[in-house]
Amino acid sequence: MRLQEFWGVGPKTATQLRESLGEQEAIEAIESGAVRTLTDAGIPRGRAVRILRRATGGAGMDMLGTRDTRTVYDELVTLASEYAVTAHAADRIRVLTPLTEQTVVTERLERVLGAKDAWETLSESERTAVTEAFSTYDAAGGSDRAAVETALTLQTVGLSGEPFETLAAIEPAELEAAAAALGSLRDTNTGVTVETGSDDQLDRLREQYEAATAIENAAFDVIETVRSEGARDLESFKNGVIRHVGNETEIDRETIRSAAADDPADAADFVSTTLRTLSTDLQTAVDRREETVIETLQAQIAETDSDIDGVIDAVSEIAFDLSLGRFAAAHELTRPTFVSDGIAVVGARNLFIENVEPITYGVGTHTLTADGTPTPPSGDRVTILTGANSGGKTTLLETLCQVVLLSSMGLPVPAINAEVGRFETIVFHRRHASFNAGVLESTLKSIVPPLTTDSNTLMLVDEFEAITEPGRAADLLNGLVELTVDRGALGVYVTHLAEDLSPLPETARVDGIFAEGLTQDLQLRVDYQPRFGTLGKSTPEFIVSRLVANARDRGERAGFEALAAAVGQEAVQRTLVDSQWSPTDN
Repeated sequence: MRLQEFWGVGPKTATQLRESLGEQEAIEAIESGAVRTLTDAGIPRGRAVRILRRATGGAGMDMLGTRDTRTVYDELVTLASEYAVTAHAADRIRVLTPLTEQTVVTERLERVLGAKDAWETLSESERTAVTEAFSTYDAAGGSDRAAVETALTLQTVGLSGEPFETLAAIEPAELEAAAAALGSLRDTNTGVTVETGSDDQLDRLREQYEAATAIENAAFDVIETVRSEGARDLESFKNGVIRHVGNETEIDRETIRSAAADDPADAADFVSTTLRTLSTDLQTAVDRREETVIETLQAQIAETDSDIDGVIDAVSEIAFDLSLGRFAAAHELTRPTFVSDGIAVVGARNLFIENVEPITYGVGTHTLTADGTPTPPSGDRVTILTGANSGGKTTLLETLCQVVLLSSMGLPVPAINAEVGRFETIVFHRRHASFNAGVLESTLKSIVPPLTTDSNTLMLVDEFEAITEPGRAADLLNGLVELTVDRGALGVYVTHLAEDLSPLPETARVDGIFAEGLTQDLQLRVDYQPRFGTLGKSTPEFIVSRLVANARDRGERAGFEALAAAVGQEAVQRTLVDSQWSPTDN
């Protein structure tokens, strides 16, 4: 396969990758999802991520039927990547895509839940040890030694379960020996060298060589010092030099004597020749000892070579699984049940909102029951969600979108229980308050085509009427509902036009979210849990009540009180009484 055959790799990008990486290495980076390799080659991160998503999961990306669906997907993988224990794991999470094979979905889900369970069993100190080990591993660029040392830490804290089985099969003593051997060797531009502290004899020879080199550069000082000590002839001078060099360098005198010049021309020749030979001999001794140590260490590494290779691969995979497990643990994500049709959730939470109220909802066929909350009916193909402004209708759509996307990627979901069907396309469309023909046309071109295919489609459409006049919007929405049912798709449509949708198909249901009044601080009090089979009300009197209460002066209040009379003066007054508001409060 050529570089330009990958989605998003045009001539300029291909040239840049070839110049930075080479054709084959660039292809391998794309096929393995190596975001960092592409960014190091100068490709902007966003573009690199898009290329890799298409290269590693192009079919899955087709599930993202609209821009709003893609936005939710982007935000989900970004959120999950924040829990990554290594930069490489974060990159891999960012290029996760919906999966098209159910067996692969199940396999990933099992690994992530296993990692979640393992992470939750650790104490805070053990979690810190694990994250610090991965941080060191990351800083070392995922080196062999860092991988083995990280594996030792994972063994020490006792991580167990499917993602960690590879490590459990290796004896800690073998890993410790491998870590020590790997830590003793270092690759350099000129070859492999032995780290200081790995072998006492080699360290001693290196110190002697450095001392010999230093004193060789000070040969004139040696001559002056020995003469000043009273050497009368050449023989006494030779002995003085040997004694002085030994004292200064801590090299044994026999080693120095063996390097001494046999027939020097004079004192200066004796010193220079002796010191030069001493340095050469010690350099040879260092090289020989280092060669011996390298051979010994490499033999030790070779004994556990297959285990080390397994550990290196395992640590990278564990970093990925554990990162997703941390994400699942932090947000209390649970295992979804995969079904052939439908989406139903009990106690589902929107991951993008803090302190959100859990909701129970469903469309299509399901078997879920809820304690303390009405169970959503099973079998309806479409629901019409109605009710108060700021009542959480859009949040509910987004929550359902999150649940389906996460489960499609083989990840647990933010719900107490969830049954999720297999959808080939998710059409999530937020309310876009642009009232013109162009927006209407582009919206219809975005949300209708998925309904014309044979794929399993989930429609999550928010306030369709915001892009055209209400009367015509009702007609179009009626058509969308009927098309959804006719095509065997599922849909949740948020609208304020439910009473204008007539007649609805038998398999369509109207649900409502209700505002219940104002709090003492004049915030809208909403029951976010939809009531099934009940038309919700927008309850404008609550909004008008708040405007009356927050009026800046008597004149402004009089204007809002006129609106109160229009929407129902009695209802407005009752709301203000219930909220314990009085005119003196303003």
